[in-house]
Amino acid sequence: MSLADRLLSAWYRGHPGLVLLRPLEGLYRWVVTRKRARFLSGRSEAYRAPVPVLVVGNITVGGTGKTPLILWLIEHCRARGLRVGVISRGYGAQPPRLPWRVTAEQDAREAGDEPLLIVRRAAVPLMIDPDRARAARALLEAEPLDLLLSDDGLQHYRLARDLELVLIDAARGLGNRHCLPAGPLREPAERLLSVDAVLHNGASEDPQGAYGFRLRPTALVNLRSGARVALDHFPTGQVLHAVAGIGNPQRFFATLETLNWRPIPHSFPDHARYSEALLDFSPSAPLVMTEKDAVKCQAFAAADWWYLAVEAEPSGAFVRWLDDELTHLLPDRR
Repeated sequence: MSLADRLLSAWYRGHPGLVLLRPLEGLYRWVVTRKRARFLSGRSEAYRAPVPVLVVGNITVGGTGKTPLILWLIEHCRARGLRVGVISRGYGAQPPRLPWRVTAEQDAREAGDEPLLIVRRAAVPLMIDPDRARAARALLEAEPLDLLLSDDGLQHYRLARDLELVLIDAARGLGNRHCLPAGPLREPAERLLSVDAVLHNGASEDPQGAYGFRLRPTALVNLRSGARVALDHFPTGQVLHAVAGIGNPQRFFATLETLNWRPIPHSFPDHARYSEALLDFSPSAPLVMTEKDAVKCQAFAAADWWYLAVEAEPSGAFVRWLDDELTHLLPDRR
C-alpha cells in the first residue's frame, strides 16, 4: 500500500498517529483561510469573466464524481440553448504551451485524461491551464460562449465565480473532518456554508440542506472497436479484471459488484499512466476499467478490454434549483 493509500485509509477510517500532524494542519488552515480572505476583501485581484462561471469542485481530496456531473451540466445547459465552454487545470497534462485548447485527437499525456474524456464525450470547447483565469480569457477569446464551467478550481480564487457546486462522496463524507495533512479536507468544513449547492454522490434522496445524485451504469464500451453493448453482455457471476486509477477506486469496484459480476480489483493512483505490460493480468479474463482510464489505453487495448459508461443523475430538486439560477444569471436566455 502506497503512502497516499495509507493516508486515505487513516483519514476515513481513523488512526491515532494523525494527531502528530495537527500542528501542520493548523498551519495549512491558516494559509488557506488567509488566502480566501484576501480575495473576499478585494486585497487580491480576481478575474471576472463577461459570462457566468460555474465552479464544480471538491472540499475533500479524492474522487467525488466531478467529471460525470460536468458532462451532465454541459448537456443540460445546451438543452436550454446555451453555448457552454469548460476550463480545467489539466492535471498531469504536458501540453506544448499554456493555455492549451484540448481537441479529441490529442493524446492524454498532452491533454490530461479528464479534459480529453470531456472533449471526446461532449465535443465541448475546453481550455487547460493551472491559471484558470488565463484559461477562461483564452477560451472566451476563441469561442462565443454564454457560460463557463470550471472543472474543479473551488480553491482557485483568482477566477471569480457566480455559482459554486461542491461534490461529496455520500459513503465517505468528510472523513475525520480535519484539513490536510491530518485529514482529507482542502478547506475547513465551514466552507460548505458559503457555497451555493452541495451534492452527495451516491445519495438516493436529498440530504438535509443538500442534493443527491447518482452515477448510473449505462453500457459497456469496447476500447478497441468502440462497440457499445448492454450491461447483460457479461453474465451474472462473470469474473473480470477491474482497473481504476481514480480518486476513489473502491466505488468503481463496488459498482461492478452491484451489476452481479466478480471483479478482481486493480487499484492505481489517480491519473495513473498505463502500458500493455502493466495491465497484463493473470488469470485470463475480460478487463473492465473506468472511462477516465480508457482514454489512456485505447492505443494498446486488447480485444476484451471495456470501459463502463456511466451517467450522472442529479435529483429533481437540484435540477429545479439549477434552472432557477440559470434564469437569474442569464435572463435574456429564458
